[in-house]
Amino acid sequence: MTNAPERAPVFSVRDIPVYGDLILSPMDGFSDKPFRTICRAFGSAMSYTEFTSCDAILHNARLAREQLEFDPAELPQMTFQVFDSDEDRIVRAAEKIEALGPGIIDLNMGCSVSGVSGRGAGAGLLRDPAKIGRIFNRLSKTLKIPVTGKIRLGWDDTSRNYLTVARILEDNGAALIAVHARTKQQAYKGVADWSAIAEVKRAVKVPVIGNGDVRVVADIARIKAQTGCDGVMIGRAAIGNPWIFSRRDREEVGLDETVVLLRKHLAASVAFYGDKGLILFRKHAVKYIHAVPHAAEFRERLMTRETVEAFHEALDEFAEAGKDPLRIPPPASRGRDNAA
Repeated sequence: MTNAPERAPVFSVRDIPVYGDLILSPMDGFSDKPFRTICRAFGSAMSYTEFTSCDAILHNARLAREQLEFDPAELPQMTFQVFDSDEDRIVRAAEKIEALGPGIIDLNMGCSVSGVSGRGAGAGLLRDPAKIGRIFNRLSKTLKIPVTGKIRLGWDDTSRNYLTVARILEDNGAALIAVHARTKQQAYKGVADWSAIAEVKRAVKVPVIGNGDVRVVADIARIKAQTGCDGVMIGRAAIGNPWIFSRRDREEVGLDETVVLLRKHLAASVAFYGDKGLILFRKHAVKYIHAVPHAAEFRERLMTRETVEAFHEALDEFAEAGKDPLRIPPPASRGRDNAA
């Protein structure tokens, strides 16, 4: 059963309808099944996995299997994102994971981390547009499902080849192009160049997703107006604020609602990861409480809980203190719990 509402799609990835214009970005360490599920419930229209190593896929590594696990409700817009520098490995890995039943497979050409891009993967592929063409030509001919790509503007300001790459992607079968409007050299610094997204949109006929510097709800309308993009990909701004997919800014969300979602997200993380679920959830918890009264006082308390029960107890204290912004949290509650 698929999530196909009875309304017209905003755009389609070849034959796959997409029923919204906001999409959670694939983020290493964050875009896992628990967080994707929460963001989908708030309105994220597509699901992208964390970028997954083709080498790990081919070796059937546990991390790769974990990253590619999904909820059937995420179909048909469930997108597996992969990365590698080797053409044959990319194609073989894509063939292997197509059998797992995703709706779409996406190639990461945007990761700026030196350990990835420096080895020719991620944004490193942007230095060889002809290679990108060969990869997508093979993928589009080999796979039955759509193949898409996420790019940056180029390696640096002297090699902003995004239009060349976008045209090559379309000419070789890419069904959608997501554009992070910075170069590899910029990483996440400086200002995203939305005008470049507009150029890509004018240059190709496939859907274009805009990404970069969308921090608040007002930015969504601004990037769409300036670029004409079909959808908006939101990354860091969604961490701790999945409500943005319902077009709500963080300050619009009250303490009670925040605490409810904290508990729900933690439960999902523990159900998915088991014993390590609490530890992996901490980076989300820090962001959830960031804008709430007493966040500074409770951050260490929440981050050092060693059991789910102790975390909930600290959260109860946090919720109670938040009802009175002038209340000082009790010192006796500070410190690490002694549970095994």
